[in-house]
Amino acid sequence: MTVDEVALFVVRGGRVLVAHRSPAQGSYWHVVAGGVEPGESALEAARRELREETGLVAEPEEGADVTEYVYRLDEERPAEPGPDAFAVNVRCFRVTAPDGWEPTLDWEHDGYRWCTPTEAVELLRWPETRDALARLFGLASG
Repeated sequence: MTVDEVALFVVRGGRVLVAHRSPAQGSYWHVVAGGVEPGESALEAARRELREETGLVAEPEEGADVTEYVYRLDEERPAEPGPDAFAVNVRCFRVTAPDGWEPTLDWEHDGYRWCTPTEAVELLRWPETRDALARLFGLASG
């Protein structure tokens, strides 16, 4: 099984928005992200997730290649491919927020930070998202 998602790197003044997922969502730092709904393109999903999770209405730009990770059906940890696992394909986008704009977070998040790209890479949970962000900003990934 394959699931399609989008991730958005919201930037403002050289900083990247990193949102903290609420306890019900795993309590970790992540970028704006979410699933692509049936009949929706990745770009349409990116616009929708941006608006729903932050209140920002802006036009996403392609930012990084699709990344992929695999999960077991009964766990959140990345796993090896197999009959009890599914792949998550992620299309990454870059969005420029206006100067002075601050997000209005939805229920999925309980906090946010504006970070340098290096700080954001260090905070993010998923390695594929960290790598995509590092590529976007020309940082060495690790």
